[in-house]
Amino acid sequence: MPDLVLASASPRRRDLLARLGIEPVRVAPADIDETPLKAELPRVYAQRMAREKAEAAAEPDAFVLAGDTVVAAGRRILPKAEDEATARACLDLLSGRRHRVLSAIALRHPDGTIRERLSETQVRFKRLSDEEIAAYLASGEWQGKAGGYAIQGSAEGLIAWIAGSHSGVVGLPLFETRALLKAAGFAIA
Repeated sequence: MPDLVLASASPRRRDLLARLGIEPVRVAPADIDETPLKAELPRVYAQRMAREKAEAAAEPDAFVLAGDTVVAAGRRILPKAEDEATARACLDLLSGRRHRVLSAIALRHPDGTIRERLSETQVRFKRLSDEEIAAYLASGEWQGKAGGYAIQGSAEGLIAWIAGSHSGVVGLPLFETRALLKAAGFAIA
C-alpha cells in the first residue's frame, strides 16, 4: 500500500486525520499562490486550491491528500485573518448572519489521477456585541483563520446554528475524506 502524504502544515488537519486512525508518513505543505482569480466563485476557488496543493506536493508512489477551507459570505471569499483589523472586519460582516464554509479536499493517487470532494456547511453567528468581538479578538484564536474565527475554540459559543460538517469548518471534512480514501483503495477501517 502506498504511503499517505499530507499536503498541509495545518495541525488541525493532522489531528482530524488522526480521528480516522490515519497518520501521514510525511507532512509536505504545498507552496502555491493562493490569490483568488478575478471573479472566481468561492466553491471553484476552494476546489482549485485543493487540487493545486495536491499537485504541488506530488510524490511518486504515494497518495497525497490536500485541502482548502474557504469562508464565503455570498459570492465574497473572506480572507485568512493575519491582523486584528481583518479579523474584526470579518466578524462584523458575519455577525448575525448566515455564511458558508466550503472545505475542498483532493487526493492525488500514485498513478497521477486526482479525486476530489467538497463539503459545504452553513454557519450562523449570533448578533455579536462589540464586547464579544473584543473578547474574541483578545483570545488570538482568529490568527491565520479563514473568516477570522476558529469554530474549535471559543467562537463555537458564538455560533447559533450550523448545518453540515463541523470537521469541515475546522479544516478537513472527515466523512468526505474517509469516502475519498476508501474509493481510491487506501486502506482505512
